Amino acid sequence: MTHRPTGEPLRSVRPHPADPLDDTPVASVTSVDARPPEPGTVDPAVLTALLHRHGWRRRGGAPGRYGRWTPPGPAAGVTSLLVPAGRAFPDSDDLLGEALLALSRSGTPAAREILLSLTVPSDEVRWGRDVPAGPGDAASWTAEEQLRSAARRMLLAGALATRARAGYYGARHRRAAGAALENVLVGPAPGGRRLTAFLPVTTGRPLAVRLHHAVCAAREAVDYRRATGGMEAFDSAVAAGVSHELTEALVALVRGTEGATIAVAWAPAAGVPEGCGALTEPVEFSPGDLPALREAAARYLRVEPSVPVRLTGTVVRMRRTGPRGAGTVRLRVLAGADVPHVRITLDEEAYRIAGHAHLVGLPVRVLGRLESRGGFRRLTGACEIAPVQVDDAERDRLLKAVQEHVEVAAHFEETCGDGGERGD
Repeated sequence: MTHRPTGEPLRSVRPHPADPLDDTPVASVTSVDARPPEPGTVDPAVLTALLHRHGWRRRGGAPGRYGRWTPPGPAAGVTSLLVPAGRAFPDSDDLLGEALLALSRSGTPAAREILLSLTVPSDEVRWGRDVPAGPGDAASWTAEEQLRSAARRMLLAGALATRARAGYYGARHRRAAGAALENVLVGPAPGGRRLTAFLPVTTGRPLAVRLHHAVCAAREAVDYRRATGGMEAFDSAVAAGVSHELTEALVALVRGTEGATIAVAWAPAAGVPEGCGALTEPVEFSPGDLPALREAAARYLRVEPSVPVRLTGTVVRMRRTGPRGAGTVRLRVLAGADVPHVRITLDEEAYRIAGHAHLVGLPVRVLGRLESRGGFRRLTGACEIAPVQVDDAERDRLLKAVQEHVEVAAHFEETCGDGGERGD
């Protein structure tokens, strides 16, 4: 047995191949400081609104001075909070401090969510699924995973819609949409049937508003499809943020259930956003809506047009079957389209130009059309390919990046025992 010296730092560990590589990270509520906020930072009106939202009831108290609030369920007879009506009285901070401490010691999901909303003013998106109960009224592991996966896909679809309006995004805007979810917090899901995401107002309100509008538009489009048989409502719903990605997320949420709901609640500290109602009713979907949602998802995928673009990128992979003739090139996109990589089939002369640019570390600029088939990862009709001049420092940086990419790709191919090109 060997022992590591006490002062030696730990080596970094590579991620296990089976670990999920999710490009849409969502933080957990448990990662937030669990201590209650300072009483001086809490608005009594906001705390009162949050208690009411989570089912607490006012059971008396001196009018205009404070209210006594009790939680729903069996704890109503043994727990109560005294919440001041404002800060006009000397004991207001003391009462707030005691109420916040009691919430922090409660340990219930509702208490944790109230404290989180006070610490980080957030709009809330709530998902619910009506699934069969298991032992102890708990949902199965699979049902909980399906809930979390569908919720994450729906948030990503909403984030994509804040970047642009499209019926199908594919690989477009994925990096920006994934970055928009980095500050989203997720609460626990007791029983595997409910899940809440907290979108901080400072960074996530556009996402919450867009998702709210998109879900309502999807509900109206489904109703129109079921009533008239027409798909026109889904075409117009694209302007509200409905897309292939959103309808697929709705299918994943509803499939295997007796029904599902999505509800949005605005942060009391920030008020109601423009164009939205103060009280938003949960939007419901049932298994009977699945055929219309699936039809819409396929329609969005089929009719989304290709996009004319002028791309600038670095060549990271080249392949052709012989020493001459046409070949396939993979570009790492630097500008011109919000996708990470594209594949291009070039004639012999264009392939030679791309090869020379690759050898000297220069990016190339090319004109063509991004094809929706395959997720906007392929450029067709490529023409006017030419190297792009850059300064020496940028050229050295690009050369280093390309060499690292090639070394990683070569190691991967050796490990897999297959030197052929792989799809994106």
